[in-house]
Amino acid sequence: MTNQQRTDSIERHLREHKYADLHTLATRFGGSLSTVRRVLDQLETRGIARRHHGGASLIETDAFAQEYDFIARNQRHPDEKFAIARLVADQVQPGMTVILDGGSTTYAVARLLADKHLQVITNSLPIASLFGEIGSVETIVTGGSIYSRLGVLVGPLCEQSFEQTHADLAILGGAGITENGIWNHNALIVAAQRKMIGAAERTIFALDNSKFGRKALSLTTPFDPRFTIVTDTRPTPSVSRAINSAGAKLTLTK
Repeated sequence: MTNQQRTDSIERHLREHKYADLHTLATRFGGSLSTVRRVLDQLETRGIARRHHGGASLIETDAFAQEYDFIARNQRHPDEKFAIARLVADQVQPGMTVILDGGSTTYAVARLLADKHLQVITNSLPIASLFGEIGSVETIVTGGSIYSRLGVLVGPLCEQSFEQTHADLAILGGAGITENGIWNHNALIVAAQRKMIGAAERTIFALDNSKFGRKALSLTTPFDPRFTIVTDTRPTPSVSRAINSAGAKLTLTK
């Protein structure tokens, strides 16, 4: 494979999968890690990719990506989000039924699940659209009213959808985490997340360190033995103690 062929192949892979890590690219398209880094540097210079520690993501400039605030928030703490997303995605096994809510970090997780044979239940229109375009995921979208700023479905129909389903795993985000538990801004989103938690055998909360110590409008849930909190930095001692006391699990990317 020539250097140009490798560059073209890596560009196509990023356009299809939105994100890739160095090791995956090196294994799939040949070459050393340093060779792949140089290719990604070229793609970044051309405005196609954004480099992260250990990989790169596609720069999405289409109108759909600009429509939702949460995708714009992907530009905040990108390295932390993708490290968390990778760790969460590694816990998802083929054949699982997985609930995914809306949000920038769960969207990053969704990108990494596209190649897995899964059944996904989601109230996120961007995630549903992502799986509709790529990958081999069977996608079930809940009913509900559209909360347009985040592109999620909420309300009684959404909640009823989760009351009638069962999943192996729910992957959720949040606006804040304190010793009391996980918080979120919108009461309708909180209500939907509570139904997701109730429908799943276990729940992973994917939260970067910007959420530490922050309260929002509503407490979504206190900590629970069925929860895993995946984050990039160890929380304060009081939050760590609260997680451990509840029997929940804390998993760090570093």
